[in-house]
Amino acid sequence: GIDELKCILCELVNQPWTPPTRPYKLPPAMERQLESYASGNHFRDEHLLLCASGQHTSVCTDKMDSMAKDFRAKLGIDEHTVRRFLVEARYTWQRDVAGDVISQTGDTKSLWTRRLDSILLNRWAGPPILLLTLGLIFQSIFAWSETPMEAISWVTAEWLPSLVNSVLAEGPIRSLINDGVLAGVGSVVIFLPQILLLFFFLTILEDTGYMARAAFLLDRLMSKVGLSGRSFIPLLSSFACAVPGIMGTRTIPNRRDRFATILVAPLMTCSARLVVYTLLIAAFVPQRQIWGPIGLQGLALLGLYVLGILGAGLMATIFRRTILRGPTPPLLMELPPFRIPRLRTLGLTLLERARVFLVTAGTIIFVASILLWGLSSYPRWDIIEEEHQQQQAALMQMPAGDERAERLDVLESRVAAKRLRNSFAGYIGRALEPVLEPLGFDWKIGVGVLGSFAAREVFVSTMGVVYGVGSTTDDKSLIEQLRTDRDPDTGELIWTPLVSLSLLVFYAFALQCMSTVAVIRRETNSWRWPVFAFVYMAILAYGGAYLTRVIGLAVS
Repeated sequence: GIDELKCILCELVNQPWTPPTRPYKLPPAMERQLESYASGNHFRDEHLLLCASGQHTSVCTDKMDSMAKDFRAKLGIDEHTVRRFLVEARYTWQRDVAGDVISQTGDTKSLWTRRLDSILLNRWAGPPILLLTLGLIFQSIFAWSETPMEAISWVTAEWLPSLVNSVLAEGPIRSLINDGVLAGVGSVVIFLPQILLLFFFLTILEDTGYMARAAFLLDRLMSKVGLSGRSFIPLLSSFACAVPGIMGTRTIPNRRDRFATILVAPLMTCSARLVVYTLLIAAFVPQRQIWGPIGLQGLALLGLYVLGILGAGLMATIFRRTILRGPTPPLLMELPPFRIPRLRTLGLTLLERARVFLVTAGTIIFVASILLWGLSSYPRWDIIEEEHQQQQAALMQMPAGDERAERLDVLESRVAAKRLRNSFAGYIGRALEPVLEPLGFDWKIGVGVLGSFAAREVFVSTMGVVYGVGSTTDDKSLIEQLRTDRDPDTGELIWTPLVSLSLLVFYAFALQCMSTVAVIRRETNSWRWPVFAFVYMAILAYGGAYLTRVIGLAVS
């Protein structure tokens, strides 16, 4: 019937018909005052009404804006009230018109939907329920992913390296595969279960209809920071990846509102950040239950998500009051009835996210891992190798036993650290060390931060390559190596909980994603905005990490 419908629509469009100027009705006091102002000044009443509601259209001259303020003052109402009257009046008119041509049987919303909405949308009960739901999700990400992560770790850190060792003789090729490809890509692929669990819960929340309720609960907060309800969906999409989130801002008609959303979208905690977060949280946040199923690790992850949201809210407020000043459009959103999620949709979503994640690991991270392996392995210094052989030969003269094995392990660890320090990666890291030293970061962390400017998750693969080259214990996980890594000169631990916390804050704010920079350039049609976004987020990241370290040292 599509063709028949098109023919009827064509006939209707060609008929002469002029819609009424303002088919809806307003409260009597507003109606009388509006007609008085409009007729006395030869303005169309709907134009004055739009100006009074804060809609600064092309017809809102300075004189009309002044009249609109006087109009609101006479009635004793603010622009948000006028805007609400407009929305309610237009929807009432639309419902009356639609009622003449549409018939329906039954209630559009079930009794269960109404009962649930009375609780979930309650101004007092709704926000705590939303926060508790998010807390349980983040806790489940750690609790349910432990077993599959251990299985992937065994495959990438033990089974595959053993297979490579049985096929290839010791040399650069075997080192490239084990210490470069497997250590780099494997250290990122291990987080696939957590990525899939995150999207599993997000898809369920969206398919059940609860996500729209979350938007409703957050609308009041978003309006206070100058963002409209239309910004919620792009920002929500940015929790998966900022690229589709920024592209989703095309639905925002107001230019200032759209640009403000684009500038804060990268502050949302994307899945790439989740890889870094889970590594550092698992390494330095103890597995301790706080209350019932809520654990300390889940709360730490939730705190990082909240930190990103608060940072986005703060920057949106600043932008909307300075460089992108303008009115905040209202939120118009339909709340769908609650539904049971479709397993097919859920499965397809998870398969797509797994494919995207593995393709990323197989391309960007694969290339980055090989490059970092080369930078970490070369050049080879003869003086270091000769000294290593002499010391190793001296230790081999000792009687076989635990003491000799322990000393050989210490020797190998020191030599590996010396090789890494004198490699190309070591030179780059030490060049960055003066800049990163105020944050408590050493040159190894500097290498990881620099490598992750292409993509945040490359930080984990960089650490895998760095510690894969700098370690003699093949079955030692990256988490354990971070916990036990010490400065060869002072013997102090390089990674501490405070260093980890400062690094987490740094990654919460830094714009380390070239794809995001490119899409900002494309959506704004200018290099000014992506450069501005990169600079302000870099300042925010460095300042946040520095402040975290200063406060941590003060209270410790």
